[in-house]
Amino acid sequence: MDHRIRKVVVLGGGTAGWMTAAYLGKALHGTVSVTVLEAPTIPKIGVGEATVPNLQKLLFDFLGLPEEEWMPECNASFKMAVKFVNWRTPGEGEPTARWVDGRPDHFYHSFGTLPSHDGIPLSHYWVHDRLRGRTDDPFDYACLRETPAMDAKRAPRWFDGNRAMPYAWHFDAHLVADFLRRFATARQGVEHVQDELVDVEFDERGFITALRTRQGRRLDGDLFVDCSGFRGLLINQAMGEPFVDMSDHLLCDSAVAAAVPQDSAREGVEPYTSAIAMKSGWTWRIPMLGRFGTGYVYSSRFAEPDEAVRDFCALWGLDPETARLNRIRFRVGRNRRAWVRNCVGIGLSSCFLEPLESTGIYFITAAIHRLVTHFPDRRFDQALIDRFNHEIETMFDDTRDFIQAHFYFSPRVDTPFWKANKELRLAEGIQEKVAMYRAGMVVNPPASDDESTVYGSVDLDFRKVWTNGNYYCVLAGLGVLPDRPLPLLLHRPRSLDSVESRFSTVRDRQRELVATLPSNYDYLRRLHAK
Repeated sequence: MDHRIRKVVVLGGGTAGWMTAAYLGKALHGTVSVTVLEAPTIPKIGVGEATVPNLQKLLFDFLGLPEEEWMPECNASFKMAVKFVNWRTPGEGEPTARWVDGRPDHFYHSFGTLPSHDGIPLSHYWVHDRLRGRTDDPFDYACLRETPAMDAKRAPRWFDGNRAMPYAWHFDAHLVADFLRRFATARQGVEHVQDELVDVEFDERGFITALRTRQGRRLDGDLFVDCSGFRGLLINQAMGEPFVDMSDHLLCDSAVAAAVPQDSAREGVEPYTSAIAMKSGWTWRIPMLGRFGTGYVYSSRFAEPDEAVRDFCALWGLDPETARLNRIRFRVGRNRRAWVRNCVGIGLSSCFLEPLESTGIYFITAAIHRLVTHFPDRRFDQALIDRFNHEIETMFDDTRDFIQAHFYFSPRVDTPFWKANKELRLAEGIQEKVAMYRAGMVVNPPASDDESTVYGSVDLDFRKVWTNGNYYCVLAGLGVLPDRPLPLLLHRPRSLDSVESRFSTVRDRQRELVATLPSNYDYLRRLHAK
């Protein structure tokens, strides 16, 4: 008997829905019909999205879409890091960093590469010198070659197309969804139904058999993917799967967002996302050609909506009465199970963390990839479902803990919000990692010891979503240093004597990149003109 899945129905369009449909259409080689049910009257969230580097590899390369094809269609720009502004200094949010002790109060969480010396990450030699008073250079400027190039707003590529540094992307989320919709329907044969869900049919086992729409359609299927956003129309409402609230770890639950015009020719285009600390949260800035997307992510326990709007508008000189603002209330947490019987939640219907480390798109692409890896037949083997759920849970919880550490270890205690973050509990997993960090050990060693990627989430090893370089970028950036250097260094005197040449190589590479790379604005203008 043929048990193959023949029909997949995706509820919801948007970024999650169309990424899912396009990916499944390609991965299943046309052997399965894919239908997207999208309600045209439901507004989409998002005025700008920031991503992590795996997007091209996991999605666009898989779909056969080079940057030169999709980036101009989506007003996309490059992202090399998250720049944290004023996370260490008490005071109001400001769009640029204040200066403290002769240095700007910012640090970068980079996508760059962390060199090694004698098999040990350069971060640990930096700690050895820092604790002994031999250097006062910040970690990101001492150990990463990319940092001055970001300050100078350089592109991560030369005009000949060769890459100089790892990077991700910023883009207009609505344009990405529209682009993938056109691609999926024209090239993958995905059916697009514009209608609204009104009812869900089940069989005697509690499996979904069909979706009924307002216009009288009946969309039957074998596998149903819920991309309906925070409403969770299938996974939460129809299937009754409980949502596990994580507000005891992360306080922010609201946002006010806008798109702000910008003279990119005059001001340039920053090749990074900014995260600017505020009284009751933080504000993102996602630069693109001609404008930037921005939003104030805040805790409703510590700021009323009107107060948040005033603070946000004051940051950018907007008029609260006339600015086009998108007000968002979000849930922080995940479903107890992402996959229940024949229904899989992907995107906001599955899990959500506040966007501090740009994990939203990553969670989507990772979940789609793992769904294909564990793709079932109509018998829906529970072992496949359980493994998928375990991997999504591991990915989410590890990322939740890492993001909480940003707030927990920030030295700011100048407002009730920042004080309250110090009173939240840290999960055992992150406590163990911080203990290893303080002991001078390598935290979650990456797969390669030499020139390892700082941003661990480019990999799909959910046991190591965030690796040693991530913890050093963030914890050292916040001013939290290990209590002692890596003990092994004391037994390698030759390594300690010769490491200065490695630091010198980093400085030489920094100067070379600043001198030879084009401005991010010039590169993007040429790319988009094509």
